[in-house]
Amino acid sequence: MNDWRIYRGAGLPHDGVERLPGPPPWRDFSPPDPGDGADVDPSTARRLGVQRRLVENHHPRPEEVEAVNAALYLRRPLLVTGNPGTGKSTLAHAVAHELGLGRVLRWPIVSRTTLQDGLYRYDAIGRLQDVQLERAGGAGAEWRSIGSYVRLGPLGTALLPAERPRVLLVDELDKSDMDLPNDLLNALEEGEFALPELERIADREPRVEVSTDDGGRAVVHDGRVRCTTFPFIVLTSNGERDFPAALLRRCIQLELKPPGEDQLTAMVEAHLGDGAVAEGQSLIQRFLRRDPGEIVAADQLLNALFLTHHAARTENVTRERLADMLMQPLDRPR
Repeated sequence: MNDWRIYRGAGLPHDGVERLPGPPPWRDFSPPDPGDGADVDPSTARRLGVQRRLVENHHPRPEEVEAVNAALYLRRPLLVTGNPGTGKSTLAHAVAHELGLGRVLRWPIVSRTTLQDGLYRYDAIGRLQDVQLERAGGAGAEWRSIGSYVRLGPLGTALLPAERPRVLLVDELDKSDMDLPNDLLNALEEGEFALPELERIADREPRVEVSTDDGGRAVVHDGRVRCTTFPFIVLTSNGERDFPAALLRRCIQLELKPPGEDQLTAMVEAHLGDGAVAEGQSLIQRFLRRDPGEIVAADQLLNALFLTHHAARTENVTRERLADMLMQPLDRPR
């Protein structure tokens, strides 16, 4: 059928949604192909194109490789800044995939995020309700350890003792309030933190099993979590604010530049296959020839390539209109 549209705006119900093609690889939330390995992180697969077995084409620049290795050697967080869509978050997934460090722990930051959110949560209300039920002899009144009400956050899980470093992505730290960067300093410097609720009972319960951010269980000793291997931590920022010098001196700093032709070609191949590079060459060159200072994210290009491919049988005017819609500069006033 020549008409690529599923929704036509005609107001008449139809079953056209059955013609909807599969999602773009970076928006595919189905489980990874078992042939790619049972331990493939779906989030990593979406970001790197692991399901297409082309992640080796990522082609990071030499300065990116050097900064990652500096952070690994020095056991320091990596602070990555750059425009939206330059691959800041993808870098954490690329490192985890290449070094076999397992699922990336992700801590998305918003203006209301506190250090406590990253370390652990204690469900005091839930415990109180269960105690009251137990005393009343009601249904579900079985005794539960305090560990049943404690869940480690992404940072807390990353700081658990381990033989190999976990990868933690602290995404968009510049979105936080003024206090969070300073609040992070002690945990990042010492590699440990206390859980006061567990410290208070450490004399009678020195070992408490708690939930972790990745859906597992871990034992906390004497109410404290102490890392044995410092995690590989990537802090990302879109450059919307400055950070205190105390944080900057504890980090390896890396500024990511917009992707060049090699990086774009590798990205398109990883997600859409070899043929998409030749078919979408005009859009790739359009992306590369954008005005100096104009911000267009690489995923906008991928969206345009995917959609215009499915609209390939329509007139060129429609394809150009779709490309214009999907590749609008992010810094253009609205």
